[in-house]
Amino acid sequence: MLVDESKKEHASLSCMMDYYFFKLFVGAMIRLLHLSEEEFEAGIKDPSVRRGIELILRSLLIYGITVPQRLCAPFLIVWNFTNACNLRCKHCYQNAGPKPLPNELTFEEKLNVLNQLDEMEIPSIAFSGGEPTIHPDFIPIVKEASRRGIYTAVATNGLAFASESFTDKALKAGLNYVEVSLDSTDPKVHDEFRGVKGAWELAVKGIRNVVKRGGASTGIAMTLTKLNKDQIGDMVRLGEELGVTRVIFFNFIPTGRGKENVALDLTPEEREEALKWIYRESRRSGVQVVSTAPQLARVSWQMSQGEDVLPTHFTVPRSQTLRSLAEFIGGCGAGRIYAAIQPDGKVTPCVFMPIVVGDLRKQTFKEVWENSEVMLKLRDKDLIKPPCGECPYRYICGGCRARAYSYYGDYLAPDPGCLRGLMVSRGMEEEALAILER
Repeated sequence: MLVDESKKEHASLSCMMDYYFFKLFVGAMIRLLHLSEEEFEAGIKDPSVRRGIELILRSLLIYGITVPQRLCAPFLIVWNFTNACNLRCKHCYQNAGPKPLPNELTFEEKLNVLNQLDEMEIPSIAFSGGEPTIHPDFIPIVKEASRRGIYTAVATNGLAFASESFTDKALKAGLNYVEVSLDSTDPKVHDEFRGVKGAWELAVKGIRNVVKRGGASTGIAMTLTKLNKDQIGDMVRLGEELGVTRVIFFNFIPTGRGKENVALDLTPEEREEALKWIYRESRRSGVQVVSTAPQLARVSWQMSQGEDVLPTHFTVPRSQTLRSLAEFIGGCGAGRIYAAIQPDGKVTPCVFMPIVVGDLRKQTFKEVWENSEVMLKLRDKDLIKPPCGECPYRYICGGCRARAYSYYGDYLAPDPGCLRGLMVSRGMEEEALAILER
């Protein structure tokens, strides 16, 4: 067969350009994350890490560089696997109960959803609920997702992991990360909040079992309220004692049963002090300490005088390029870097934001992600209303969109939990700058 030499030369040039671009990208990633080439090479052996890198590359090719970065698929899907739960938590965003909903996805429908997410090369899935571990489909779906190279995590009350046999079964299925909710370092406070006596002891036993078994990262999740805001340091120390990978402090969102307990929410002043404490713990502890409150990016930037910033959900090394990275991530990720799937296949921008933007029984996830008007608006920080929308930190923070929706019924409204926003709205902008930005 004769080969057209001009085409061969063109193909070679194209391959060289692709290789050159990839080499530049890899070099930038290594410098940004302060990794050695050996560490980077070890990381990309993980299929989910490769998916993440490929997602960034595809997004840059399709959309170019945007602030925050627009993605052609989410980094993370939070899948509310079932509405059934064996606890009765006061702040449950899902308003979960003892039984599944009558119209939850069948096993075959779950496999179809998983296939859609795989085709979009989504890097990670976090199973939540309800309590996902009590559903018979949980282990099989984790196993299938893991087989496809998807990073799998679970947000759990930890009770199932108190059983060593269940822990072994779940980790053998390929579960990568187990995040156990603890509302307090005091067992009585936790149990009262969770509605079942002995829940704290079982949750801690579950954490110990996962840590002892190895093979998966572990986390403690605490939703900050007036009942536990003074236990931030104690919770991090408990995490250190248990040997967990990270401790994450969640925003309280008055949705689901949380609406009945809105008085437990922190004031803007209390949240500011809590975030300062979280930042100090993140610098002190060998455990990763993070928060879902997007204001942590602003607080860490201000407290470090511009030398450090903690993007929402993430822990990254100190670097002079951190603000650029935080702007790339973009603060609140609802509808931008993650989305949620409900037990019946409905899609929402966030598990805390009950706005249905699609139905996977009628549409593909790709169609929803690319065409939902709500999610398209959430990706444009310039649409957020003041004071959040005019804040100089809006690209690294922008406020929690779920809190805005819960309080005002408007996902583009300001976040009522931000002290800086409160002071600016009261005409105290100069005072806010003087007090918060010292």
